Amino acid sequence: MKLDDNRLETLRRKINESLRIQRDSEKAVPYIDTSNALADITSRQNHTVFARIGCGKTLLLHDSSRQLEGTTIRTVYLNCEDFKRHSFPNVLIEILDALFAELEAHLTGWFGRKRASRQLIHGIRSNLASLKAREDESTETVRRIEASESGASLGSSLGAGNKAVQAKVGASVERKMKAETERNFVRHEDKLKALDIQLPALKKQLRDFFDTSSSVKAVFLQIDDLYHLKKADQPFVMDYIHRLCKDVPLYFKVATLRHASSLYIDRDGQPIGAQERHDFQPINIDYTFADFSKTRDQNKRIFQEFGKLATIKSNEMDDLFRGQGFDRLVMAGGGVPRDTLSLFLEVLGAVQSQGGEGIGKDEVRILSRSNFERRIYELKEDSEGLEQDELMKGIYALREFCLQKKSNIF
Repeated sequence: MKLDDNRLETLRRKINESLRIQRDSEKAVPYIDTSNALADITSRQNHTVFARIGCGKTLLLHDSSRQLEGTTIRTVYLNCEDFKRHSFPNVLIEILDALFAELEAHLTGWFGRKRASRQLIHGIRSNLASLKAREDESTETVRRIEASESGASLGSSLGAGNKAVQAKVGASVERKMKAETERNFVRHEDKLKALDIQLPALKKQLRDFFDTSSSVKAVFLQIDDLYHLKKADQPFVMDYIHRLCKDVPLYFKVATLRHASSLYIDRDGQPIGAQERHDFQPINIDYTFADFSKTRDQNKRIFQEFGKLATIKSNEMDDLFRGQGFDRLVMAGGGVPRDTLSLFLEVLGAVQSQGGEGIGKDEVRILSRSNFERRIYELKEDSEGLEQDELMKGIYALREFCLQKKSNIF
């Protein structure tokens, strides 16, 4: 490594500060866009961004807000982690209240109306607060869904031979989720009906705001990390948000994990939620090994952006690695930029302390096991209790297959 300690220290600090993207981060690294995701999400359309944790969903939302500065479009950002473990339907009421609180905070600048509009929003928020304080309507008669179909299950034979591993994951999770969704609907039907009654008035008031504004023609409602909400509650939240945005210059931009999200269900022939490609357009920004060259190059561009912040040239960033070091680093991080950057900081410290020539594949290999254990822990954290066991069984079934067959291909 030929870089001086000062620039390496600056590089470490810049990466550390950006591992968790914060709202209004100073001198934030721009979103590296190779698939027109930034152009898509700044258009007047409902979108849902799908990607694993650490692939840049939050960065995409924040960077799109910066791109829209100076236009007639404003953004309201809400993070569902703030509502984690909140009861339903109170969580929906809280999301609505947060939306109108943001509108209230920007009322004069966005809509040019003061006293009358402020009183109107104050009335809306007071009604929401009263509804939230009301007792949930509960009933002992909760009809459980006994689904005849097994749902979307993973039931394939992995490999061939006498010791073929059978991984059957998902059917029981699907049935449990359907039953939980049905219970939630029945128990909280009273509050849901009250919210439905208020919906036309809320939409009319929103239209009035936009009609009197000369500077704001649309608002993008950015709902980040939807997967933090209970999976059984997500379709109801999406259903209301979708209906609130319909025929109003309000567009939702949801960011979530695909495997941990349930955005649409069919309840007794009645669609609940928002349906992909009908009610919203998907934006997939995941980094996978289906095209390793693309994933590697994407990660390299991100590293080079951090290098610029530390006045390190592209060729100097390349010199931090030797042989297949960078490729192995991307593999160890699963292609996810945040994990790859985090591993880089670990291995960089180890190489520096040992006075190494650069980061090679052997230095990365030593960290791979600890990273695997950390990812297993994060998977448990991100999944609901009712699906953790099935997910763990599936992972270790795959692991057993790979060890038995001496192959990571199946």
